[in-house]
Amino acid sequence: MSRNSTVFERHAPAASVVDHSLGDSRHAVFWTEDVPRALTPDRPPLHGTTRADLVVVGGGYTGLWTALLAVTRDPGRRVVVVEANRVGWAASGRNGGFCEASLTHGAENGHARWPDEMPTLERLGRENLDAIGAAEAEYGIDVQFERTGQLAPAIEEHQLAWLEEWAAEGESGVVLLDEAAVRREVDSPTYLGAVWEQDTCALVHPALLAAELARACEERGVEIFERSRVQRVETPGSGGVSVVTEHGRVDADHAALATNVFPSLLTRNRLMTVPVYDYVLMTEPLTAEQWASIGWANRQGIGDMANQFHYYRPTRDGRILFGGYDAVYHYGRKVDPAYEDRHESWRRLASHFFTTFPQLEGLRFSHRWAGAIDTSTQFTAFFGTARKGRVAYAAGFTGLGVGSTRFAGDVMLDLLAGEATERTELEMVRKRPLPFPPEPLAAVGIEATRWSLDRADHRGGRRNVLLKTLDALGLGFDS
Repeated sequence: MSRNSTVFERHAPAASVVDHSLGDSRHAVFWTEDVPRALTPDRPPLHGTTRADLVVVGGGYTGLWTALLAVTRDPGRRVVVVEANRVGWAASGRNGGFCEASLTHGAENGHARWPDEMPTLERLGRENLDAIGAAEAEYGIDVQFERTGQLAPAIEEHQLAWLEEWAAEGESGVVLLDEAAVRREVDSPTYLGAVWEQDTCALVHPALLAAELARACEERGVEIFERSRVQRVETPGSGGVSVVTEHGRVDADHAALATNVFPSLLTRNRLMTVPVYDYVLMTEPLTAEQWASIGWANRQGIGDMANQFHYYRPTRDGRILFGGYDAVYHYGRKVDPAYEDRHESWRRLASHFFTTFPQLEGLRFSHRWAGAIDTSTQFTAFFGTARKGRVAYAAGFTGLGVGSTRFAGDVMLDLLAGEATERTELEMVRKRPLPFPPEPLAAVGIEATRWSLDRADHRGGRRNVLLKTLDALGLGFDS
């Protein structure tokens, strides 16, 4: 084995271990199956014409937070949400449930782009996370919110220097752990050290968060229409905005577009994101003996320090979610359910899981699934308005939207109100990132970048000319 091979190649389990672990797994999303049926009513599609003060397009986190915050600000406001499929069925029901304070996809990305604003962005991010935690009591919902913090282990020698640099910045709540200390927290032979961010990340049940937000919306008068794909947005000269579906329309004063990874309803945003597919496994519940073998008593979310990183976390019923590493782009920016069935990714994840936790060999995975992430070139959300300020939009969360979608809802409501707030004055909000190029340049560039990131992980973290150029241009491939 080459000395430049990664720990997952040097210590891969036997193929029989992987085969056994996946043998009974189902291609289904654990989270959505785990939500009580009473919280997933079959809502009607939109028929005919209805009137609203605000129409929200998209029934995921961004759209639901926007609707809920709108009626919280003004309880008399009439708000309608129009969803193409079912509430929370896409990214909002499929993610890892890492609810982070960062609005910038990590401090490093934020400091590289908006260094002067970072004190404000970090404060706003913490306030936003605090508000999500308080939402359970405020709205009478249960999203299994646990503010456990996040563990970032080094799994290769060169990553230890990154941890030391991180800890030396002196951020509150950041604890540097040596190998013995991190293995007392979570016992993996791959861990050489870690940073524990103790207060800037919570874990939630992703699909339950979407379902409970929808319930809180409806209890406050919001109307939600499912299976109502929006075909176009019209802005008549007489004022207002109309959202048109196959069988109906909503006429409103304003619209908020929360379509995430799906093609934008605004031509100006068609090249602003690309869909990147992420793959996930969920284990069966561990026994008490299995949990004792790895520890993890503090239940942190975990994301390792590699360019092609893994994220994993415990669930309330004693399972482990394990995802990441592969990030797959398909030519043409297509979002297609066929892309979700990729056995090589699940086999690779299963192999990496048992390298991480060899003491759990024999454990089986119950579920396997995938979903598309709306990736932007700045690696975090962008915002704006269109149609003379009647329409607001937010997109490009790049896999870190569980927490920041609530912030996005507030931003869009501020923009639609024409208010100059602390949020709307941020350069991060005012300035649009660079778009991705059209095909075939997008596919060539993304594949070259993926190859370069993998090569960096095999070369002690050393970044090649392409990655250094992208870093210099601020194109977001530095995480």
